[in-house]
Amino acid sequence: MLNQEQCHLRAMQLSDLEQVLQWRNSERIRKCMYNDEIISLEAHTAWFTRVTQEQNSYHMIFEYCSQPIGVVNITHIDRKNEKCYWGFYIGESATPPGSGLAMGFYGLNYIFSELHIRKLCSEALAFNIPSVNYHITLGFIKEGQLRKHILKEGNFEDVVCLGILKEEWLINKNKIAVKCFGLGG
Repeated sequence: MLNQEQCHLRAMQLSDLEQVLQWRNSERIRKCMYNDEIISLEAHTAWFTRVTQEQNSYHMIFEYCSQPIGVVNITHIDRKNEKCYWGFYIGESATPPGSGLAMGFYGLNYIFSELHIRKLCSEALAFNIPSVNYHITLGFIKEGQLRKHILKEGNFEDVVCLGILKEEWLINKNKIAVKCFGLGG
């Protein structure tokens, strides 16, 4: 189990961009993204400049033992309807077991407690079974499937739509904390 005191979620900074780009361009990450093209540093920097000026997104780094190991992107924040989307990945391939679940715990806690979101939505390519199962472990519910929705390597792939409500997270939160850290959250 991870040491909860060694986990941290913080805002992405300009100094993180090269590391994040390296992770994002890795085959392991790209194959599960809607856009699986290699991204240039110039395009990545332009993206970061644009999103840091937006009011409807947050881009976070998850650290363990003061080392960046993953990314949590919170997007399409809709204040009127109190909902948003998220995307995430563990960038480092050699991380302690449970790192992904801990990152999800911190991401959900931030979204529901700090941003005061009512509903978090997510989408996963249907072939990405680990991502779908990860969401379900965190308490997400499958809400639908978009058939032949995204073109990947010459084939249109289905997308699974998932969602979790704040009250569902609050019920599930301590169970996830025990799995991650061996204690209540």
